Amino acid sequence: MAAASIILNMFFMALFMTLNAQHAFVSCALTSELQSKLIKVNQAGPYLGLIIPNSFELDPLLQNPGYTASDIIIDISGRRFRFGAMGDKPVILVMTGLSVINAAITTQLLLSFFNVEGVVHYGIAGNANPSLNIGDVAIPKHWAHLALWSWQRYGQGPDDKLPLEDNGDYTREVGYLKFADYTSNISIGSSFDNQLNNIWYQPEEIFPIDGTPEKRQHALWVPVDSKYYKIAQKLKNLELEKCINSTTCLKTSPKVKLVDRGTSASFYLDNAAYRTFIYNKFHVSPVDMESASVALISLQQRVPFIAIRALSDLAGGGSEQSNEADTFASLAATNSVAVVIEFVKLLPPHSKWSAS
Repeated sequence: MAAASIILNMFFMALFMTLNAQHAFVSCALTSELQSKLIKVNQAGPYLGLIIPNSFELDPLLQNPGYTASDIIIDISGRRFRFGAMGDKPVILVMTGLSVINAAITTQLLLSFFNVEGVVHYGIAGNANPSLNIGDVAIPKHWAHLALWSWQRYGQGPDDKLPLEDNGDYTREVGYLKFADYTSNISIGSSFDNQLNNIWYQPEEIFPIDGTPEKRQHALWVPVDSKYYKIAQKLKNLELEKCINSTTCLKTSPKVKLVDRGTSASFYLDNAAYRTFIYNKFHVSPVDMESASVALISLQQRVPFIAIRALSDLAGGGSEQSNEADTFASLAATNSVAVVIEFVKLLPPHSKWSAS
């Protein structure tokens, strides 16, 4: 154990010195004080990394008695890493900010600088699944980024190859959306078209740490860790909040729902037509702006991952329940925190799991 600790310290010191010299990964210099601090906190690991989109999702956890904060805070490259514990599990909390780009950057920083055994991502989300309700907490088995497209030239169709398709850059295997199918205010039986034509959904290029550098692989539906997902199944009967206050309550009691798929993209989805399309085509439930990025980075780094998202609205409206995310975001955030705390309680302490 002592030899392993010395090797780990030497590895981190070499990494930090290289990054400091080249300014390759952070915008600020890694001072000797920061290097020492990083080595010290990593010796106390491994940690469970909790990745959180925004402050209104972070604050309920900071205020929850299920989380105990330490006095250790480390700021790197605009991100704040907070150290604490949930039960006997040491954790690192970090807020990403909005969008798939911020989520990817933050996740990579977390996994590059800290001794992390697994990643739990939580927050609120829109809903594309009509069988789920506002306030429910959805835990998908797979995540995909559905905003990487090949936008097809007007006049071409499904039988025409996409540019660079022969090179393996783009594919028609995933499928497409035809804008003309959503033209409104037309008479029945009329023919119509749309110059926006078709968008073809694409898998992401990934470069796993155990792969060959610069040799790409592809991933669309990224699975969460199978052990984490099995543990999450024990949360189905967890009691969740139904009311914001004495006058504003949901008509149904929220539940924890394990679902097949969730999706992310860097746009806020509030359109019923697109919501219906992606549900029918891809069978997705939660829709958000970060989870797929966290999933993809965790996949590339071979770190166990799961995402827990509470539903704040039916994307695009249409339910009989009041459907404004502004109304139910706080309730959804509270429920997501409650599920995360119970999930972490079920994890074995200081257990290094391999990704599965």
